[in-house]
Amino acid sequence: MNKIINILKEKKSIPLDQFINISLYDKKFGYYMKKNPFGKDGDFITSPLISNLFGEMVAIWCVAFWEHMGKPKKILLVELGPGDGSLCKDLLRTFIQFKDFYNSLEINLLEISDLLKTIQKVKINNRKVKWIKKINEINCGPVIFLGNEFFDSLPIKQIYKKKKLFFEKYVALSNDNKKIRFLHKKANNSLIKRIQDLNLVSTGHVIEYPIKALKFLEVIAEKINEFDGGLLTFDYGYTETKNQNTLQSVKKHKYTNLFSIPHHSDITSHLNFKLFHKILKKNNLNVEKITNQNEFLRKIGILERANILSKKMTFKKKANMFYRLKRLMDYREMGSLFKVLFAQKKGRKFSLGF
Repeated sequence: MNKIINILKEKKSIPLDQFINISLYDKKFGYYMKKNPFGKDGDFITSPLISNLFGEMVAIWCVAFWEHMGKPKKILLVELGPGDGSLCKDLLRTFIQFKDFYNSLEINLLEISDLLKTIQKVKINNRKVKWIKKINEINCGPVIFLGNEFFDSLPIKQIYKKKKLFFEKYVALSNDNKKIRFLHKKANNSLIKRIQDLNLVSTGHVIEYPIKALKFLEVIAEKINEFDGGLLTFDYGYTETKNQNTLQSVKKHKYTNLFSIPHHSDITSHLNFKLFHKILKKNNLNVEKITNQNEFLRKIGILERANILSKKMTFKKKANMFYRLKRLMDYREMGSLFKVLFAQKKGRKFSLGF
């Protein structure tokens, strides 16, 4: 909190995306740099922590995509923001059962938090895994990029539209220098042009511009175009064209005020999946239709797999497994809110799960 207040005292105001970046990723104070937010005792729970069947299905998908590419002798899997390492651990446990795939495999985990990297290393002790801090470190392929709740944690800009005028959302201090508040400043022409070029100026007053996510998508597309492969990403988001304010802060599994405890709570926003789809197509990738988590997992065969496993389980274990599956797939829970997007090198026609 003091770091933010000191910056605001010095600069008077900073754009929203800069505030999010400092809150989450400041090397000394950032939320992701100094705590493990995952799990029951943290601030939120992700799909791999709900059920290891999630990781198993994603692993099956990766093996099938590799087969579609002609079983290349080397396949690179890059997990974007691997959290506490649970997904990678589940993937490896499944991959090892597919000998040819496993022998071809190398895994890179994209992680900028040294604390989370230490936590991941405890879970993942495997010579096939190495850690990277930038996508530009990737120099071979084919490459499968995998993201689960990665893009939602990247800083966004918000622009408020009033009649024909545009105002960018900034963060500033109150007059007594004790509280943080929002401030709207006239948006500069280059920012207005960028959101107009992206066709983000539609109905609704608040325009969300995921500036960092779009840069990531462009670099990922570049790597896929160069080395072959694809991107599979799971995240909560929407496909409607109406603009909406989706910025939120979470602490101990509950929504909290964005400014009450910066550095100590997660800040996220929902993904505009139509925009992601458009950017990936513009960068020359073949993009499958956007589906949701329920449809994707069902088409891969998660329910059939659960039924096979249940035959050797006690009633208590079986009930627990199906309760967890319900959380992943129910339309009132993660099944509908979580969308799945897949983009692959142009000319490829792989569509498992879509």
